[in-house]
Amino acid sequence: MDADLRILGRMSSINVRKVLWTCDEIGLAYDREDWGRGFASTADPEFLAKNPHGLIPVIEDEAGVLWESNTICRYLAAKHGRTDLLPASPRERAGVEQWMDWQATELNASWRYVFFALVRRDPAFQDKQKIREGADGWNAQMGVLEKRLAETGAFVTGATFTLADVVLGLVVNRWLATPITRPDYPAISAYLERLRERPRFLKYTGDGLP
Repeated sequence: MDADLRILGRMSSINVRKVLWTCDEIGLAYDREDWGRGFASTADPEFLAKNPHGLIPVIEDEAGVLWESNTICRYLAAKHGRTDLLPASPRERAGVEQWMDWQATELNASWRYVFFALVRRDPAFQDKQKIREGADGWNAQMGVLEKRLAETGAFVTGATFTLADVVLGLVVNRWLATPITRPDYPAISAYLERLRERPRFLKYTGDGLP
């Protein structure tokens, strides 16, 4: 494919999948290259020249280089006028962004240890006490999402699907794919069924992608 948008990052990365899903929602053509775990090293000077943090994804388009997955998703939606995914109204846009920012901060911090321990099976993440604490912390943060979804009865920011659902839908999938004991969260279960009606959600959570 010869496209104006180039995406650097492996498919198994949850952050790369955020960007790919966003591209598919918009209908964008792109070229993707595998970088990261098991592929081209993000410590390579070529990559570090694009993202000094050595993290995926990175995109390149006619405007230059951009990194940070949630920022990339917002950029692409705004660039292509997709106000359904990212509203133009400052207040409505902030409502989407606050949940995206929560995903990137408090929620991500809660699942890191337990996910690397139980799914990635990383030897550096095998402290049993920290695994238990990580599972409890992750479940507590998912309780915040449960409460929100019980309030909206549909998607994270209300009745319509937005970028907040792209980034949080992938975390719901990861939470369910991780072998921990989980509370019964009926609003999240109903939310998952709504997401499963969207082919693009299935595309980026299928084949065992956690």
